[in-house]
Amino acid sequence: KAEAGDAVAEANLREIRRAYERAKKVPAKLAAEIARVTSVAQGVWAEARAAEDVAAFLPTLRRVVALRQEEGQALAQGGDVYDALLDDYEPDGRAADIDPVFDELEAFLPGFLGQVMDVQKTRADVVMPEGPFPEQTQKALGVQFMQALGFDFDHGRLDISLHPFCGGTPDDVRITTRYDEADFTSSLMGVLHETGHALYERGLPKTWRGQPVGDALGMSMHESQSLLIEMQVCRSKGFLQYAAPLMRAAFDGRKPEAAWNADNLYRLYTRVKPGFIRVDADEVTYPAHVILRYQLEKAMIEG
Repeated sequence: KAEAGDAVAEANLREIRRAYERAKKVPAKLAAEIARVTSVAQGVWAEARAAEDVAAFLPTLRRVVALRQEEGQALAQGGDVYDALLDDYEPDGRAADIDPVFDELEAFLPGFLGQVMDVQKTRADVVMPEGPFPEQTQKALGVQFMQALGFDFDHGRLDISLHPFCGGTPDDVRITTRYDEADFTSSLMGVLHETGHALYERGLPKTWRGQPVGDALGMSMHESQSLLIEMQVCRSKGFLQYAAPLMRAAFDGRKPEAAWNADNLYRLYTRVKPGFIRVDADEVTYPAHVILRYQLEKAMIEG
């Protein structure tokens, strides 16, 4: 029992109770089936993605959604199913709080995007660096920037996967990215985005390791830290002035020379351009991707 006024103990008890109450609502058979199907789904998705065959993944996706719907109903116990599932990623997060924010952004972003695109037309064109950009050189450059940002390779590593992600534990943080030898810009920002996640995980207080109060606060906080590093820090003029000579040296001899000055790299990394890939999105279109995915997710959970 926590002593009155012991805020850490009280928070631990609150979070233990939350986890226990959630766990006991989900039947063991359902929890096991979710674990099995989502594990298999990862491999099915990878194969379908490599083959560019969406139809091959749809039966598995339908099964995953059906299981999550069943889990949400068990958790909600008559309440809102989406909110019950959201709580696992964002404790106490509610669609009723998110919707007004996203509605306002959804009304604003298309017009703002048009204004930005018009302004871009009046400015100097971006000069694209010309590859190829060898995978190992890209990785070495990413490692160099990760170290500059404070990533500790004694407590983590960088590897390759089909999609950039960050996982592991605060004392063993694993980052992955994917490389395109025709374009180094995407993989580099992917690495720096995941480094933001990693720095947040590594920064969690050692004193509270293994305690609920020492866990990450939720996905909103986690994503704010990754986007802070990627969008605000590493796309800034200051960072790109530092990075430009290192990029030029890493890809020695790549043309055209004008592509490698800091001003051009700043235009390149702050260029706004609508696209289908969220991890490649800019500061204006990134939130539009998030809003669309949120709406699709709610629609699937609601059937």
